[in-house]
Amino acid sequence: MKKLIALFGASALLLGACGTTGLEGDDTGDTGEEAVESVEPEEMVVGLSLSTLNNPFFVSLEEGVVNAAEAEGAEVQTVDAQDDTAKQLNDVNDLIQQGVNVLLINPVDSAAIAPAIESANSAGIPVITIDRSTEGGDVITLVASDNVEGGEMAAQYIIDLVGEGAATVQLEGVPGASATRERGEGFMNVAEEGLDVVDTQTANFNRSEGLTVMENMLQANSDLKAVFAQNDEMALGAIEAIEAAGLEDEIVVVGFDGNDDALAAIEEERMDATIAQQPIEMGRIAMETAFEYFDGEEIEDYIASPLELITNE
Repeated sequence: MKKLIALFGASALLLGACGTTGLEGDDTGDTGEEAVESVEPEEMVVGLSLSTLNNPFFVSLEEGVVNAAEAEGAEVQTVDAQDDTAKQLNDVNDLIQQGVNVLLINPVDSAAIAPAIESANSAGIPVITIDRSTEGGDVITLVASDNVEGGEMAAQYIIDLVGEGAATVQLEGVPGASATRERGEGFMNVAEEGLDVVDTQTANFNRSEGLTVMENMLQANSDLKAVFAQNDEMALGAIEAIEAAGLEDEIVVVGFDGNDDALAAIEEERMDATIAQQPIEMGRIAMETAFEYFDGEEIEDYIASPLELITNE
């Protein structure tokens, strides 16, 4: 039976209560202090820009946004950046030109998205970032899981399974994405003292790249005991490589996100654990926050979405 350990991001909520933005840039501000022109939900057009719809996590995130919007009569226009920063900038600018009432943005790259957010600011369109932050421009809030704490959870679970000092590798996400930096930071906070991290390489949050990178890591490291992949897609690719090498009983694999394929792999005992986000809930929270903003409610700079450690125990 799966063991679910709920983590409600207490430290992240504390940051929000203290007024910390959760954003990395110095150019952020609190747009909630400006006068807000009320928009009724049934009149609202929402622009939703996602980093990629080739990842089940973001498909579920879109579902959460759309369900919450449609329940109140709002319209959602979704654009898929396909993990291309230039396309995302064009997509967001198109939504601005169409005159959407609010933008919900899941950035491909936290630095590259800044000009698009600044353009939205100039056009008077409020912005909420989801799952990943921005390094520039003003946003109402960031709705995201505590990625640092999730990375720490992953490292500690690996230590619990294989012991201190075990040879471990890390598969990183898209360079420049805040989730990549934060999950890696949290993982290394614990792993630097408790594990022997022999290699870290990017696989761009992609399953096929996770397979290829893991094949190379297995060739270079004959004594691996554990893998931390910063998302489940990379973890599932790594599992394919490990199983092809006949090492499935020797190497622990922990992912991040909690997508359906990963949960199935955990049930089948092919994967050991995932730090599960709740993307539908994350999308719902973001959309409900937009409604609250137009109702004139005070919005925290950071809104935490809960995490769960899911294992096959």
